Amino acid sequence: AAMPGLLLGDEAPNFEAETTHGRIRFHDFLGDSWGILFSHPRDFTPVCTTELGRAAKLAPEFSKRNVKMIALSIDSVQDHLSWSKVRGMGRCKGSLRCCLALKARGKAHPEQSTGFSYISAEDNIVFVFGPDKKLKLSILYPATTGRNFDEILRVVDSLQLTAYKKVATPVDWKPGDSVMVVPTLPDDEAKKLFPKGVFTKDLPSGKKYLRYTPQP
Repeated sequence: AAMPGLLLGDEAPNFEAETTHGRIRFHDFLGDSWGILFSHPRDFTPVCTTELGRAAKLAPEFSKRNVKMIALSIDSVQDHLSWSKVRGMGRCKGSLRCCLALKARGKAHPEQSTGFSYISAEDNIVFVFGPDKKLKLSILYPATTGRNFDEILRVVDSLQLTAYKKVATPVDWKPGDSVMVVPTLPDDEAKKLFPKGVFTKDLPSGKKYLRYTPQP
């Protein structure tokens, strides 16, 4: 059975919420940008404090990629504002918005239903949405394991590249590495589409399905 909640390709709930930057409607907030939404059990938790600090430091990198970030937590906007001033947080500013919107521990603040009510207080989830407002990626972490924002940047690079080019990214791919030609693209079309060349990896079976090209 499928887990409850959003599945890849589902449209993001268009919730309204109070944030440290005022009231928003989620789809309007995203506009034509990509979006990252990450949940927190509550404010002032140690692991999440380190995550928000890292997110704030990386905000320019996400902004370069046309990505908006928003964090969800059960606590009040006033708490969010206090939390953003914690030493080492890098302040919750710029493209990072802290949002009173998460329904956790079975309790919801009045008028704060987000469509993410299946997230428990023990879950730290990363959602990546495309400009079409559809879910492109989600990663579920336990509260005791801090999220890897370098990995989140890497998957955003992969998602954006593969959304617009007929390629896929192989294991441990990093920006600048060779990419894989999608299997549905015939060889002759691939040669036209990728003028830098298409290279096939030799396999014991002799099959030629591992086709690589320099990152377009």
